[in-house]
Amino acid sequence: MTPPPTGPVCAGASTAATRPAQRTVPRQGPRPFAYPSFSSFVRARQPLLLRTARSLTANPCDAEDLLQTALTKTFVAWDRIEDHRALDGYVRRALVNTRTSQWRKRKVEEFVCEELPEPVGPAEPDPAERQVLHDAMWRAVMKLPERQRQMVVLRYYEDLSEAQTAEVLGVSVGTVKSAVSRALGRLREDPELTAGVGA
Repeated sequence: MTPPPTGPVCAGASTAATRPAQRTVPRQGPRPFAYPSFSSFVRARQPLLLRTARSLTANPCDAEDLLQTALTKTFVAWDRIEDHRALDGYVRRALVNTRTSQWRKRKVEEFVCEELPEPVGPAEPDPAERQVLHDAMWRAVMKLPERQRQMVVLRYYEDLSEAQTAEVLGVSVGTVKSAVSRALGRLREDPELTAGVGA
């Protein structure tokens, strides 16, 4: 009888059979639209977000305070926000919610501002008349119910789409459409606006 060979037979095949298969785990690249830090996000987006805040309140100082409050809430939740594309929406929602709380605590009887919330455009033949009409429009907007007022500001002052407005406020697009339609109807019937430039 021939003795079995002393060396390993097909060592490569034997080793391959006993060695567990190695799985290749794909390396995950950096998240798209990721900001390196909260500070970098603020530097990049603060001018645009400040414009939103100024659309929600007449006083520039109040707008800055409103934005600071919203950014503080964003900083607290920074590690929980995985998709940095949602950061603008998160801050806008914080702005609206904070301003809503302020409206509930303090009823605004009059809306007076020394400066326009948006950048001043080229001078027109009668800037005084334009200012009177602008003030009348703001007073009319402030008479709207709270939710309608928020939607009008986001749709027409912030120029958000119906879908974006719905996302910020956490409602359906249909709700935005119907509420904005009712708000525009109220504005068309406002005595100050129907009179042209107000009393």
